[in-house]
Amino acid sequence: MSRWKELIRGTAAVLAAAVIAGAGMDMPVRAGDPDVTPQDVSEIEWKTIDNKVPVFEYQKSNTIKMYIKNMSDDKIKNIVVEPDIKDEDIDKWPFRKDYQDDEWKIKELGAGDTNKTVAFEFTERDNIGTGNHKISFKCTYELADDTEKKVYKSFWVKTTEKPKERDELDVNFTDKTPKDDEKVDDGQKEEDDKKKPAKEPEPGGVSNSEPSYSDGGGGGGSESDGSVPRVIVTGFDTEPKEVRAGTDFTLKVHLKNTSKKTRVKNMLFDLNAPEEGSDEQTTAPAFLPSSGSSSVYLEGMKANGTADISIKLNAKSDLLQKPYSVELSMKYEDSGSNAVESSSSLSIPIKQNARFEFSDFEINPESIAVGDEANVMCSLYNLGRIKLYNVRATFEGKSIEKEEVFVGNVESGATASIDAMLKGAQPSQGPEPVTMTMSYENEEGEATMEQKELMLEVTDAAEEGMEQMIPIDEEEQGGGFPIVPVVIAIGVIGMAAAAVIILKERKKRMRKNEEEDFLYELDGSSEDEQ
Repeated sequence: MSRWKELIRGTAAVLAAAVIAGAGMDMPVRAGDPDVTPQDVSEIEWKTIDNKVPVFEYQKSNTIKMYIKNMSDDKIKNIVVEPDIKDEDIDKWPFRKDYQDDEWKIKELGAGDTNKTVAFEFTERDNIGTGNHKISFKCTYELADDTEKKVYKSFWVKTTEKPKERDELDVNFTDKTPKDDEKVDDGQKEEDDKKKPAKEPEPGGVSNSEPSYSDGGGGGGSESDGSVPRVIVTGFDTEPKEVRAGTDFTLKVHLKNTSKKTRVKNMLFDLNAPEEGSDEQTTAPAFLPSSGSSSVYLEGMKANGTADISIKLNAKSDLLQKPYSVELSMKYEDSGSNAVESSSSLSIPIKQNARFEFSDFEINPESIAVGDEANVMCSLYNLGRIKLYNVRATFEGKSIEKEEVFVGNVESGATASIDAMLKGAQPSQGPEPVTMTMSYENEEGEATMEQKELMLEVTDAAEEGMEQMIPIDEEEQGGGFPIVPVVIAIGVIGMAAAAVIILKERKKRMRKNEEEDFLYELDGSSEDEQ
């Protein structure tokens, strides 16, 4: 028994040593695995903007927004982010392949800088089901020493399967038997359904309410099952595609009669937009007809048929950049001339144009020598209703070195300062133009540029030195205290004073001599008389 115990103990010791040794070994890394990032890669941080799982719906595109942050102490460059799709996994990719090359490029990122504009727009495939999917991306970049690195990253997305076609029986009836406390009067239920508005749709989407007969009875249906023929909005388009505040656009609404049996006729559609404005003087509907009225008449639609209606509208100029939900009310008749009412909500996204101004440039000094710098400042006033993202100012000219200044984000109604130091590179022929190019991005990451010019003179360094010597001499001689004239004036004054003193002394002597002569004569005359 003791030998068996020793044998078991020895075997356990060997197994324990093997486990410990195996735990200390590095597992091999498969280079092509999207979930694996090399352990020595630590230059970037790569995440989604809000850390939420994007939800994709049938025939509706959505955007996956990411950011790339440079975590190193030096810049990285030639950054390319793209989906990592292998040929053998193409059927597992849940989205349509709309472009040959679907990639996002970033020229460079400085140490600690972040780019928040990386975004990929996808539309799910028609045959995709409802569920969560992990999709992979690849990021390649170069270090300052041109070393190329790759990082793989996976993100979760949620897809929604294509909705199934439903007839009126699916809408109005269910196999579920309500409990006693859930039973309600049929007439009351239809009246409540008639009053219930359509749900608030997502931006660019549509929400349909349930139809009802105008008399509330629901018994006038021409179909054998008594159900109400249903007309829904399947989608809409705008021309132009982006609707901007203060402009005219055409709204084209796509309709469908979901009834498989009943034709509808005498269709009247009326568009009702929400009231917008800060006070009674400015309050008005967000959308008004640019010509004609907001009502449209359609003669009819066959069973299971489709049709389009168009309305020309104008978007109010002071609308904020956001989606606006408008209600499309419908009135029509079934084949038995029974009146039916329904409504749908359409969410129309509105875009605002960026509006900004620059102040005059402050240049100090307005003339510099090669190698010297001039300070250039101006203010950027955001006068529009949208935020300006990632504002940059780039100064370029023949006689200066290129200079780029990052300003950051500028809120609506805010002021930002652009402050740059421009260094002279080569002499100019007098004052020459320098171009400032200001670039900014909108919420979708689309970049826009605006230019403004200033005048700057750059002189040769040697000539500038000589020119500087002349003003110094002139300043010492003519611009400083006038020593020579003062000395001359003092000398003249001194000579004049000396002349006056000498003249006074002479007059005193002459007067004294005259007095002495006069006394002498008096004394002489008195002696003669004696």
